[in-house]
Amino acid sequence: MVEFESELKRIVIRDVWSDNLESEFELIRNLIDRYPYISMDTEFPGVVFRPAEPYYRRKSPADQYKVLKKNVDALNLIQLGLTLSDAAGNLPELGSGDRRFIWEFNFKDFDVRRDAHAPDSIELLKKQGIDFEKNRVKGIDSARFAELMMSSGLICNESVSWVTFHSAYDFGYLVKILTRRKLPRGLEEFLRVLRVLFGNKVYDVKHLMKFCNSLYGGLDRVAGMLEVNRAVGKCHQAGSDSLLTWHAFQKMRDVYFVNVGPEQHAGVLYGLEIY
Repeated sequence: MVEFESELKRIVIRDVWSDNLESEFELIRNLIDRYPYISMDTEFPGVVFRPAEPYYRRKSPADQYKVLKKNVDALNLIQLGLTLSDAAGNLPELGSGDRRFIWEFNFKDFDVRRDAHAPDSIELLKKQGIDFEKNRVKGIDSARFAELMMSSGLICNESVSWVTFHSAYDFGYLVKILTRRKLPRGLEEFLRVLRVLFGNKVYDVKHLMKFCNSLYGGLDRVAGMLEVNRAVGKCHQAGSDSLLTWHAFQKMRDVYFVNVGPEQHAGVLYGLEIY
């Protein structure tokens, strides 16, 4: 585990590997009813397939999905971060009293020596502390992860809400892992599977920004504009980014959605907007 000091209580990133996967899912299974807000982020090997059209030409959601599918089908997930919270923003203490916890799952499926990847993305992840050899040796098999996640209470649970940032690829990798097959051929079928697995209360902060005056850019820029500090870890670490996404969502909700909540914008992923 990696521990950091926050303004209130120390936040601990619970590193999950093959040898503690089942025990950590048991913890989550016992927490989800009390902490039904799940903020999620992933790390993956970048984008290796890009659209043939010029980058400045706006792509339809269906065309965006085709590119996403081609990449997700060919690549493997590296890391998943989960932050569990209650409606007031409290994180699980697990009986410690002075610490709060978030999770970071490390997968073995990606092998940097043989698998397709974007070299600049891999170098960035290395710089931010991801040890690809450790992942390969000690990481989680995604098939076993899928079995445990399906029975964890995180999935197919209409009581939970998912909070994300620019999460089409994040959900793409999770759908691939959970269904154990390539992504659906078309966008509408993908969104149908997404709703079955994750429900309708999915909030993509990047999409919500469209309805907030003056907010733009990536996660760190938006957090800075909202005066939200990174409480733990580094950018491009899935656990840390999942927590920063949750804190940014909380601040947006309190500042921009006071009279009308963000619920009206739920269920829409940035770039794949079908209303």
